[in-house]
Amino acid sequence: MAAAAASPPRRPPNATILDALGDAVLPAELGADGVSRAVAEFQRWMDGYRPGAEANHGYGTGKIEHLPADPRPRWRSQLAALDADARRNGPSFSALPRDRRQALARAALQNERGDALPNPLLARHVALALLAHFYDSPAATDLCYDAQIGRQQCRPLAAQRQRPVALGRKER
Repeated sequence: MAAAAASPPRRPPNATILDALGDAVLPAELGADGVSRAVAEFQRWMDGYRPGAEANHGYGTGKIEHLPADPRPRWRSQLAALDADARRNGPSFSALPRDRRQALARAALQNERGDALPNPLLARHVALALLAHFYDSPAATDLCYDAQIGRQQCRPLAAQRQRPVALGRKER
């Protein structure tokens, strides 16, 4: 008996729009592969989120905090709104050129405070959550310093005095 062909993994609702948003708001220096990785990591983080779960408590306190309500329904509706805004004047959000997607994202964020990125869970818009999640990652640290720092990763004691290896990106 022939084995059934494996079906491709089911993509979450609005996954194509989330990919297009990632390309619009994440640093272009990441390249297509880096943006895809960052969006996939954000998606994995969202898939693993459990509202109401116990959160780590602060040092010196015994007060147990719980994670807030699931932001994904709100974020899905924001992705759908970006797509609807794009379709009012033409193709879908995903089919627009990067500069037009960026303009729509800026318009959606025009009332947000711009002094700091929030905790991704507390971001009021999915674009901010995606940015905040990326900039809290080791990949963002490496990108910012143009070196393989590997923040939050262990290195052997013998390697502690060695300078991180440069990524070698060229200046524009």
